[in-house]
Amino acid sequence: MKNDDPFSIVLIDGQCLLCQSATKFIVHHDPVGRFYFASLQSETGQRLLGNVGLPLDHISTFVLIEGDRYFTQSTAALRIARHLRGLWPLTYGIILLPRFIRDTVYQYIARNRYRWFGQSDQCMLPTSDLKGRLLE
Repeated sequence: MKNDDPFSIVLIDGQCLLCQSATKFIVHHDPVGRFYFASLQSETGQRLLGNVGLPLDHISTFVLIEGDRYFTQSTAALRIARHLRGLWPLTYGIILLPRFIRDTVYQYIARNRYRWFGQSDQCMLPTSDLKGRLLE
């Protein structure tokens, strides 16, 4: 990666199967390798949460860190989508909706993610595509 290429860190709930699927989806649609990943529960994830001033038990959302700024919930998801290939950047237009509306939908999904998608006792095993992008 060149020095002027931006990169972002995505912190996910490493035990959530929806989050694991989202990670694979992002990697597949991120041909330039902008996004790097860490589990919220990992030592790296905990350190990064602390660095941005979020509580260490903040696992009800994923966190996007871009430089010295961080984003959560729907804002994080939309900021990620705008950097993916395909038609996904078009979804960034949803950012125009008031945040409380976007985040209400996000929170509903987050509250039900284990019931709908399942939960694992351990973080996913990294694929070859993901290995170099994990910050663990």
